[in-house]
Amino acid sequence: MALTSLSGLQDASAGIWVQLQQQQAQRAADQAQLKARSLQQQARDAETTAQRAQANASSLKVRSSEADSDARNAAMGLAQSESMSKLQGGLNELHQQLTSPSRETTSTTTASASSTSAAQPVLNAAGQTTGTVISVVA
Repeated sequence: MALTSLSGLQDASAGIWVQLQQQQAQRAADQAQLKARSLQQQARDAETTAQRAQANASSLKVRSSEADSDARNAAMGLAQSESMSKLQGGLNELHQQLTSPSRETTSTTTASASSTSAAQPVLNAAGQTTGTVISVVA
């Protein structure tokens, strides 16, 4: 009978051993499943963050294009303003010259008239003299 009781004891300890191994395997599986769920959540969070970053990048790209356009428009406006200012200055100067004759204008007109009277006649293709200069200064 001692043999039978020893055999029964071995069977019982083997059963307990198998049960312990199953419990350890179940714990390892549960921990692995928890870790997998945690990593999946981290991956979803990372995807959400990446999507937000992508949307933010797209928004910044649009705003950058708008700012570039505004800068080009401002530069064109500045160039246009400078051109208008120069044109206005030239028109004002021309207006002054036309409305108040000065000695320089009179002497320049006399000098140019006297220099044109001394100009050489122009020959055409046939060798004939053309375009006689007449002095109008009297």
